[in-house]
Amino acid sequence: MMRPTQRLSSRLNRTEMNWREKLWHINWTLIALLAAIASVGFLNLYSAAGGSLEPWAVKQMIRFGLGICILIGVAVIDLRVWMRHAYLLYLVSMVLLVLVEVKGTIGMGAQRWIDLGFIQLQPSEIMKIALILSLARYFHGATLQDVGRPVFLLPPLAMVLAPVGLVLKQPDLGTAMMLLMSSGAIFFMAGVRLWKFGVLIGAGLGAIPVAWQFLHDYQKKRVMIFLSPDSDPLGAGYHITQSKIALGSGGVFGKGYMMGTQSGLNFLPEKQTDFIFTMFAEEWGMMGGLFLLGLYVLLIAYGYAIALRCRSQFGRLVGLGITTTFFLYFFINTAMVMGLVPVVGVPLPLISYGGTAMLSLLFGWGLVMSTYIHRDHPIGRRGSYED
Repeated sequence: MMRPTQRLSSRLNRTEMNWREKLWHINWTLIALLAAIASVGFLNLYSAAGGSLEPWAVKQMIRFGLGICILIGVAVIDLRVWMRHAYLLYLVSMVLLVLVEVKGTIGMGAQRWIDLGFIQLQPSEIMKIALILSLARYFHGATLQDVGRPVFLLPPLAMVLAPVGLVLKQPDLGTAMMLLMSSGAIFFMAGVRLWKFGVLIGAGLGAIPVAWQFLHDYQKKRVMIFLSPDSDPLGAGYHITQSKIALGSGGVFGKGYMMGTQSGLNFLPEKQTDFIFTMFAEEWGMMGGLFLLGLYVLLIAYGYAIALRCRSQFGRLVGLGITTTFFLYFFINTAMVMGLVPVVGVPLPLISYGGTAMLSLLFGWGLVMSTYIHRDHPIGRRGSYED
């Protein structure tokens, strides 16, 4: 008969083996893709600083290393744990968004950050992940009959509109739109009918004249510049004008690494953040840009494949939601710097300089990895594994 200490030691050994098995099941190809994209960012930030690791590249490398550790830690945690704590994470994110209104740090005319000393925390980036988790938790186990009832959709709509309203007040139109679009993807994947989206979109279009009155002056200027790019080339249209010049001057194969003139002579604004893709395309040309977009597309394909392979609805919705959010990041940023959509301040994922965005995205990919590791375990409506 085993002694209590022997039973405890045996239980600990089984737990340790379980963690080891999960580490063996990690999709290292996915991590390699993340590292490849981030490495492009390191090279870009080194070039943006004129051939120096300071002040951007070295910090970005440290954040990526920390983010990969977070990703692996999140991945090996049982998927049911994230399901049980989804609403708690949402509540914490909401509290942080309220704190931004109370004692947030103002930068570039917007109040979006909380200064923690060692990092400028942007709660809206955390909310993008927390909202996906909470919506996936709500729709987990819901039948098509449940989703078809309008009353059933009221709580998740409230969960979406509350943070969107707080983010719009900062103001941050780009993040608010991303919250709406990623949430809309979750609703669609959960089985909400297309005609209901049509009703909401129609109502939104009808409310544009009213919403226009609440936009800040700089937001109105961005929309007007999008409609007429040459109307103010030295003022509100300066960013997008310089971006198009840099993109066009790169040609097919680019000017060469660290040889970009628009970025090197500081004509290109925000070259380390929002317009970093423009700097990359100027140095590496159209072929370099297509290569980077190819890496993104491959990563997105992996994410969707992992999500669709999962047997639990919660895991599927989380995987699809995180992957869709990542797609929206790089699609909006690249379309923005090309002048295809208004400038809304969305960073290029894993490449633009920024701490909260990178860590939250890698946390999200950790959830996708957890979905991959626990893909063969269907989860019941109450959060337990089914046979």
